[in-house]
Amino acid sequence: MISRIILRGSAALGALALASAPAHAGTGETLLKRLHEKGILSDDEYAELLAEEQAQAAPPSSAAPMERAQETLDSSRMVRMTESGIGMEVGPATIKFSGSVNGFYVHDNPDTPSATTSVVGGIASVGTRNSSAVRNGLLPGYLTVSVSTKQEGWDIGAFFGLYPGINSTAWGALGANNGGQPTALATAGIDARQTYLTFGKPGLGTVKIGRDIGLFASEGILNDITLLSSGTPGNNVAPGNTTLGRIGVGYIYTDFQPQITYTSPKFSGFQASVGVFQPLDSLTGPAQSNASPGVQGKLTYDGKLGGIGTRFWVSGVSQKHDIAAGGSYTGKGLDLGGKVTAGPIAVTGYYYTARGLGTTVFGLFDTDALGNPRKSDGFYAQALATFGKIGVGASYGESSLHHANAADALANPDLVKTNSSYVGQLRYGLTSWVTLIGEYVHSKARAHSGNAAESDAMALGGILFF
Repeated sequence: MISRIILRGSAALGALALASAPAHAGTGETLLKRLHEKGILSDDEYAELLAEEQAQAAPPSSAAPMERAQETLDSSRMVRMTESGIGMEVGPATIKFSGSVNGFYVHDNPDTPSATTSVVGGIASVGTRNSSAVRNGLLPGYLTVSVSTKQEGWDIGAFFGLYPGINSTAWGALGANNGGQPTALATAGIDARQTYLTFGKPGLGTVKIGRDIGLFASEGILNDITLLSSGTPGNNVAPGNTTLGRIGVGYIYTDFQPQITYTSPKFSGFQASVGVFQPLDSLTGPAQSNASPGVQGKLTYDGKLGGIGTRFWVSGVSQKHDIAAGGSYTGKGLDLGGKVTAGPIAVTGYYYTARGLGTTVFGLFDTDALGNPRKSDGFYAQALATFGKIGVGASYGESSLHHANAADALANPDLVKTNSSYVGQLRYGLTSWVTLIGEYVHSKARAHSGNAAESDAMALGGILFF
């Protein structure tokens, strides 16, 4: 009995040594099983040694290190995806990205030059032959970055917007908005048109400081169907950063301007904005040295009447211009409009009237050579019907400019009287990001002298938003 116990113990020690030696997975368990089957190991000894073998073969538990890591992890240093859009939450800040890319093949059929087609400030093209271009539409591309956070009860934000075109731009006073340069080795322009900060509270409203879209006439362009397409091409022979869209044929371009603006909270659908703006010099009038800022304001209303969605707005602008040689005038304007959406149909109407603002853009033909302000006005009407992925739209608009006085009429008989255009548009939503667009545009310019020019353009391309 004593010898069998000694032998059994020796065998058990040998099995244990073999089991603990380096081997392939399962070798120790197989040996113990055979020793148990041969009666060398008792049931209790086999169970004990098998448990030890399995414990040695199992990988170390990661639960404890994970628990310790979670205990020491600083959540303020974590990076998370935002709940919507493309962005991330980094500590106390939310960073979001958005962008757009577009391009269109534009074929323009200009009017033939003659003694009666000269219109100063006309938007219809005049030339001896047709032109083709691959170019941006009314929008260039853009990449925007917003950063927002909450500090000491305030909602804080910063915004940066870069707008690169696809066409090469000639260097000049207007930066990225100069005319095009369709030659090899030229480069596209980048319009850094947005950079501003905001701070506010839900019950107090928001203050914006920096460069952003203006208030006056902003609704005109933001609700225009040609914003996503081409509209009137402008210079199609040497395309610049953008086409004209309906700028100058329905509204004055609001522009992106340095400003300090306050926007109220919404009250029963109403919201108001008012701000002081960098004073702008005239582009075509006498030299100026402006001492007073511009002032702009806007009031909007969003609501529903039954099942019909509505947005209405009114906005205004005023700026005193000090003429360097003496005297002054005040440029001012007022616009109003509305958009009504019923099911798949959206209808928009817009009107503006101004004095000393000019036409097409701020300060263009706003006064005569002596600084006497000219009056201007314009409107557009449009409709867009969307059925699933397909949208069909049409619009008509015009902008008019009046002489300052009889002397101005004698000195500038070919000054533009009215620019107008018809637009027909077809859209197809390829994906949630990409929209394909085809468009026909008929543009006409008439001078006070009776001169006139007409042109026709076709555009085909697409735009992407993310």
